[in-house]
Amino acid sequence: MSQHHNCPCTAQCALQSALESIGGKWKLPILCSLTANGASRYNELLHNVQGISNTMLSQTLKELERDQLVLRKEYLEVPVRVEYELSEQAKKLQPILIQLIRWKMGKEVAG
Repeated sequence: MSQHHNCPCTAQCALQSALESIGGKWKLPILCSLTANGASRYNELLHNVQGISNTMLSQTLKELERDQLVLRKEYLEVPVRVEYELSEQAKKLQPILIQLIRWKMGKEVAG
């Protein structure tokens, strides 16, 4: 009978948790849009992230907010204005993502 060896940190793997925070179809495009355009309102994100639906944008923003990668700022104006922006954690992630691009492309990428 063969023995299977699982990752010793499977239950609480920090790497797995980190990848889940940025994984999925829409998280990186939203983070990229916020990186390129700065703080953005919901409709701006809907326009800038091609192909995303209202439902997916709303759900993904909530997940990014929960994972402390996006900050939601509500301004008490009439009408209420809400903007989304990168958190400090997300800004720290940018050099890592650039390194992943370099690794995948096998060459230097401007950044």
